[in-house]
Parts: sequence; structure tokens; C-alpha cells
Amino acid sequence: MVELETRELEYFLAVADELHFGRAAVRLSIAQPALSKAIRRIETRLGVPLFVRSSRHVALTPAGQALQEHGRHALNAVSAAVRNARRAADPHAHLRLVLKPGGDAGLLSGILAEYAHQPDARRVDILFSGPADRNDILLDGRADVGLLYAPFDDLDGLAHETLHTEDRVVIVPATHRLAGRASVRMSDLEGETLPRWKGVPGGDGTGPEVADVTQLLHMITVSRMIGVLPRSLVEPLPAGLVGVPVTDTPPSRLVLAWNEHDRRPLVASFVTAALRPQRHRTRSAIDTPEAPPESDDERLVVEELR
Repeated sequence: MVELETRELEYFLAVADELHFGRAAVRLSIAQPALSKAIRRIETRLGVPLFVRSSRHVALTPAGQALQEHGRHALNAVSAAVRNARRAADPHAHLRLVLKPGGDAGLLSGILAEYAHQPDARRVDILFSGPADRNDILLDGRADVGLLYAPFDDLDGLAHETLHTEDRVVIVPATHRLAGRASVRMSDLEGETLPRWKGVPGGDGTGPEVADVTQLLHMITVSRMIGVLPRSLVEPLPAGLVGVPVTDTPPSRLVLAWNEHDRRPLVASFVTAALRPQRHRTRSAIDTPEAPPESDDERLVVEELR
């Protein structure tokens, strides 16, 4: 027996996110008394309190925290199932690829060119995301595949394959004390102001909030902060800024990711193309036009998708 309807789960998650019944009601476009009644009905049915309420404060109980975590995944799964069912009925549906602006390490054009050679290739729609919402976009079915950066992006619930590995650099003004160094360690950045990324929980930056790399570079240019990012996200650097390798951070990986439960041929075909060696994606016109055979790794990934 299903104890919660999806609409009730949406009501609960709105209150859990806002921790304020009035704001949650506005977000849901319903009356606050109706929302409060719905939450009490959910708590009665589950037999556990989900919120601690006072005249000035709303907080999640341990049961509420558990429902928030698992309920969000459940709602995403329902949304993805509905979207995929509708798209499965459309033989001309486009493939949707999500990435952050500039977040392809220069590989996207080669991947798209390789995919165009697939016999079942579709038109690819590019979706641009915020700093940290690509995981949600893939899990709820708004996109089919995505380019994400590990370890920065959340890969929970996603299958993924590494396309590119690179170091990280600290970006500083050319007049900064570290600008002339061949490399630095994270301890060398002690006392420096680092950004707070919009929408990224748990960030340890103490500087102004930024929403994208363009904003970050502007703030560095005016000496408000410094930043540490994968090299490909910031090259070429604007005049007046310098990138210095950071030697003691783990490498950054650009990964191709998709919902781990998605076994559609539409996705498998794109993954196959993206995993072909870079030398095949960039081979010159004098090379043989015959497509190279799949590697053992490519065959394994595609078999897992089926």
C-alpha cells in the first residue's frame, strides 16, 4: 500500500526546504491552513512527527530528515519515469545534454561530431545549468546525459565514465604574492578569501557569493578573492590574471553521467560515441573514414546500459 501520494510528498518537501509554512504555501500556491492540515495528515498516517513547531521556529525531526532525503529521490524517480515514458513514445525525441557554461574541457564539439556518425543519432539539445544542479536535472529526467566535474558534482544515483583528467589551478591577479610561483600547495592559500558558490551547500569559502566562473574571474580581477578550479574551466585566462598549479589537490575529472537506471538505446548510443578515444574524434581528413572498432571498455559500458 502506498502511504504517501506524490502531491503530499511535494507538500512535505516544500516545508522541509523552506522550514516556514507561509513561504512553502506561497511556493506551492495553496493556502497556509490547507498546507498545515496536509502535513498533520501525513504525520498521522506515518505515525511519526516530521517537524518540531513553535511560534518562531520550524525544524525537521530525525524522521523528517530521513523522509526529506529519500522522498526527494523518490519524487525525482517518478518525474524521470513520466518524462521517459512520454519520450519513449516519440521516435523523434531529441537527446538532451546538460553542462555548466564552458564545462566541457574543449571536448564537446568532438563528442557531438562522433555522435553524428551513429546510425541512430538524434538532434542534441544543450541545456546549461547552475553551479551544482546537474545531478538533479539528470535524476528527474530533464536531461538524458550530462558533463559533470568530479569530485565537485554529486554523482549519487548516476552512472558515469571519465572523459578527461586534469589538475587544478589557483587563479590570482598578476600582482598577487603567489603569481610568480611555479606551483603552490593548499597551505599556501591560508588566509586568502575564497568564493562561496551559489547553490552549493557546505562550501567553506568566506568571500562574496558567485554563481559562475565569469563572476568569479571578475571578482579576482578586482582583488576581492582568489579561486581554485579545474584548469580547463579558466583557460584562456583574461589579461591580468595568472593560473598557478596546486600540487596537493586530487585531480579533477570531467565525466559523462546519466541516470544509473536509464537503459535506453538513446543514451547507450551517445555514451558509445563519447567514449571513443580522443584521437579518433580528432582524426584528420586524410585518415580512413571507417569508424574504429569499439574497445573492450566501450563494449562493457554499452552492455551495462542494455
